[in-house]
Amino acid sequence: MSTLRLTGDLRREQILEAARRCFALYGYAGTTTKSVAAAAAISEGLLFKHFPTKAALYAEILAEACEADPEMHRLLELEPSTSTLVILIRDMVAHFIRATEAPDQEEAQRIRLMVSSQLGDGEFARLLFEKIGNLIGPVFTASLEAAIAAGDASRVEGEQLGLFWFAHQVVHMIALTKLPPVPSLPYPETATFERHICQFILRGIGLNEKAITTYLNAEPSPYRAAPRIAEGV
Repeated sequence: MSTLRLTGDLRREQILEAARRCFALYGYAGTTTKSVAAAAAISEGLLFKHFPTKAALYAEILAEACEADPEMHRLLELEPSTSTLVILIRDMVAHFIRATEAPDQEEAQRIRLMVSSQLGDGEFARLLFEKIGNLIGPVFTASLEAAIAAGDASRVEGEQLGLFWFAHQVVHMIALTKLPPVPSLPYPETATFERHICQFILRGIGLNEKAITTYLNAEPSPYRAAPRIAEGV
């Protein structure tokens, strides 16, 4: 098939595949839309018809990787419940707190990119937050409703998706302190500390002490590899 006859969807995937190679080779800072267009054997103008900026391109790659993750599918398939809510919070906390421990440091680099975006025009952060909210938000809100219905939580004033962002930002800010070679705050490197973060968040979104104790003491979740998109994964 001639590349001139590619459908919009095929062209889009051609661009994404070229972008994956470029980002893998050169990182976010070293990749340009011009280099991606060259790798895809198209003009930069044609690339912009599908992805108006490098930030949009990278956010889409991260979102697709997360959506394709079998562990993410496992989480999204769980029935909305108090247990699912605690699993989501517990694994999000573990993901962020342990981001700097990964040998390739990819997650830590993505956290840095999010911070850089927030200090700049915010485009990448907005794009990724939108994708995170669309993907994980429904699981969170449905499980929080289930916890309220079961008597495990009280309704907290405000939008429930806002409570998800409260949880996300609490652990995200703690993770930032671990990014420098010498952490900026001497938080302990213990499972107990992660548990304390979970307790703080779960109380903040309305869970009662009995539910927190019961579900945090439950068997390890079936979803242990935290989703990469939760930092914005």
